[in-house]
Amino acid sequence: MNYHNKSFRPIQNSENGETTEETIFKYKQEGTILTSEYSGGQIKKGHLIGLVDENGNIEMRYHQINNNKELMTGICFSKPEILTNGKIRLHETWEWTSGDKSKGKSTLEEI
Repeated sequence: MNYHNKSFRPIQNSENGETTEETIFKYKQEGTILTSEYSGGQIKKGHLIGLVDENGNIEMRYHQINNNKELMTGICFSKPEILTNGKIRLHETWEWTSGDKSKGKSTLEEI
Protein backbone atom coordinates (compact mmCIF):
# COMPACT_ATOMS: atom_id res chain seq x y z
CA MET A 1 0.00 0.00 0.00
CA ASN A 2 1.28 3.45 -0.87
CA TYR A 3 0.18 6.61 0.96
CA HIS A 4 2.14 9.03 -1.25
CA ASN A 5 0.32 12.32 -1.94
CA LYS A 6 -2.79 11.22 0.00
CA SER A 7 -4.51 13.48 2.51
CA PHE A 8 -6.39 12.37 5.62
CA ARG A 9 -8.61 13.95 8.27
CA PRO A 10 -9.76 12.57 11.62
CA ILE A 11 -13.39 11.46 11.83
CA GLN A 12 -13.06 10.27 15.45
CA ASN A 13 -10.58 10.78 18.30
CA SER A 14 -10.36 10.12 22.03
CA GLU A 15 -11.07 13.14 24.25
CA ASN A 16 -7.42 13.38 25.30
CA GLY A 17 -6.32 13.80 21.67
CA GLU A 18 -5.64 17.12 19.97
CA THR A 19 -6.61 16.38 16.36
CA THR A 20 -10.12 17.17 15.09
CA GLU A 21 -11.96 17.03 11.77
CA GLU A 22 -10.27 20.37 11.00
CA THR A 23 -6.79 18.77 11.13
CA ILE A 24 -5.45 17.82 7.69
CA PHE A 25 -2.59 15.32 7.27
CA LYS A 26 -0.65 15.39 3.97
CA TYR A 27 1.25 12.12 3.53
CA LYS A 28 4.40 11.49 1.51
CA GLN A 29 5.97 8.06 1.07
CA GLU A 30 9.33 6.92 -0.30
CA GLY A 31 9.70 3.15 -0.18
CA THR A 32 8.66 2.14 3.33
CA ILE A 33 9.32 5.59 4.84
CA LEU A 34 6.23 7.72 5.50
CA THR A 35 6.26 11.41 6.45
CA SER A 36 3.51 13.94 6.95
CA GLU A 37 2.97 17.57 7.77
CA TYR A 38 -0.31 18.45 9.43
CA SER A 39 -2.17 21.39 10.91
CA GLY A 40 -5.66 22.66 11.65
CA GLY A 41 -8.03 22.80 14.59
CA GLN A 42 -5.99 22.71 17.82
CA ILE A 43 -2.73 21.99 15.93
CA LYS A 44 -0.59 24.90 14.74
CA LYS A 45 1.97 22.61 13.08
CA GLY A 46 2.86 18.96 13.28
CA HIS A 47 5.10 16.34 11.67
CA LEU A 48 5.17 12.59 11.71
CA ILE A 49 7.62 10.00 10.48
CA GLY A 50 6.95 6.31 10.22
CA LEU A 51 7.50 2.97 8.59
CA VAL A 52 4.93 1.18 6.43
CA ASP A 53 4.93 -2.64 6.44
CA GLU A 54 3.89 -5.01 3.63
CA ASN A 55 0.23 -4.88 4.82
CA GLY A 56 0.09 -1.08 4.92
CA ASN A 57 0.32 -0.89 8.71
CA ILE A 58 2.16 2.19 9.94
CA GLU A 59 4.37 2.58 13.00
CA MET A 60 5.04 6.27 13.55
CA ARG A 61 6.31 8.97 15.86
CA TYR A 62 4.83 12.45 15.88
CA HIS A 63 5.47 15.88 17.31
CA GLN A 64 3.25 18.92 17.16
CA ILE A 65 2.75 22.40 18.54
CA ASN A 66 -0.79 23.11 19.69
CA ASN A 67 -2.65 26.43 19.95
CA ASN A 68 -1.40 26.77 23.56
CA LYS A 69 2.17 26.82 22.16
CA GLU A 70 2.94 23.46 23.82
CA LEU A 71 5.25 20.95 22.15
CA MET A 72 3.60 17.51 22.28
CA THR A 73 5.07 14.17 21.19
CA GLY A 74 3.75 10.66 20.75
CA ILE A 75 3.74 7.19 19.23
CA CYS A 76 1.03 5.87 16.92
CA PHE A 77 0.19 2.59 15.20
CA SER A 78 -2.21 2.68 12.23
CA LYS A 79 -4.03 -0.19 10.54
CA PRO A 80 -5.59 0.49 7.12
CA GLU A 81 -9.05 -0.48 5.90
CA ILE A 82 -10.02 -0.07 2.24
CA LEU A 83 -13.54 1.37 1.96
CA THR A 84 -16.03 0.41 -0.75
CA ASN A 85 -15.29 3.73 -2.52
CA GLY A 86 -11.59 2.78 -2.69
CA LYS A 87 -10.51 5.35 -0.09
CA ILE A 88 -8.41 4.41 2.94
CA ARG A 89 -9.59 4.52 6.55
CA LEU A 90 -6.87 4.34 9.22
CA HIS A 91 -7.64 2.81 12.63
CA GLU A 92 -5.12 4.24 15.08
CA THR A 93 -3.96 3.55 18.61
CA TRP A 94 -1.67 6.18 20.04
CA GLU A 95 0.11 7.26 23.18
CA TRP A 96 1.49 10.59 24.31
CA THR A 97 5.19 10.49 25.18
CA SER A 98 4.86 13.98 26.67
CA GLY A 99 2.30 15.58 28.96
CA ASP A 100 0.15 13.06 30.84
CA LYS A 101 1.41 10.11 28.73
CA SER A 102 -2.17 8.92 28.25
CA LYS A 103 -3.37 6.64 25.43
CA GLY A 104 -6.16 6.94 22.90
CA LYS A 105 -7.71 5.79 19.65
CA SER A 106 -8.55 7.71 16.51
CA THR A 107 -9.89 7.08 13.03
CA LEU A 108 -8.72 8.98 9.95
CA GLU A 109 -10.22 8.88 6.46
CA GLU A 110 -8.67 9.75 3.15
CA ILE A 111 -10.04 12.99 1.72
